[in-house]
Amino acid sequence: MADIQGEPVVLGRINGLFGVRGWVKVYSHTEPRDNILKYNPLLVFYQGRWQQMKLLGGRPQGKGIVLQLEGFEDRDLAAALIGSDIAISHEQLPQLAQDEYYWTDMVGCKVVGGDGTELGELTTLFETGSNDVMVVKGERERLIPFLQPDVVKRVDLSERLIEVDWDPEF
Repeated sequence: MADIQGEPVVLGRINGLFGVRGWVKVYSHTEPRDNILKYNPLLVFYQGRWQQMKLLGGRPQGKGIVLQLEGFEDRDLAAALIGSDIAISHEQLPQLAQDEYYWTDMVGCKVVGGDGTELGELTTLFETGSNDVMVVKGERERLIPFLQPDVVKRVDLSERLIEVDWDPEF
């Protein structure tokens, strides 16, 4: 198991045991949820640091995912992994088309109105039934729909800037 440098992209969390051969239950943040199984090796936050671990196998199980990691081939060893985040290095993410963005890359960007009014910093995003929503915290918190090109006019990750058409009073 190797130590990892850099900021990992968290994809899920180990939340239980499955069987007696070291398989663990995982809550996956990926969409669809079994996409977490496409990455190998995985990074696991174990013993206070990110460690690279080889994925030996995995599959959907009920409403979740189960997987087995190298070095944890029995239930007692795998129990130490419960509560650990699972991540990948940013370099493992697939390339995106133009005007597509990973949420993790946008968090921390400054959000400004078309007239240059600073609205705050994007702290998180979440899904709704119809569109994604940015949570922007400045002098107050704003929920701004991530709708391109109607609301979100420009995303410049190199400048860490998102320009929106949004009334600062709303």
